[in-house]
Amino acid sequence: MKAVKIADLKSNLSRHLRDVRSGRALTVLDRETPIARLVPIDSGDDVVVTLPAGDAPAIGDLDLPPPIRIKVDVVKLLLADRSRRG
Repeated sequence: MKAVKIADLKSNLSRHLRDVRSGRALTVLDRETPIARLVPIDSGDDVVVTLPAGDAPAIGDLDLPPPIRIKVDVVKLLLADRSRRG
């Protein structure tokens, strides 16, 4: 079984997915710690793909909620958090 670190997986995702599709399992490592395994789907696995109902609205037609009004400067909060983390 092939092992790959997260950065390599992100950089070469298509290649790694082709390997999995061809039947090879892949272990994902966070530094040296295994955190996930990508394995090919067997033809017998229960994979269910459903399409939206015919009367479902298009995403572009959906109404978005109104923006949240807050009295906090989010940029200042983010900068303060980043400075605390070093």
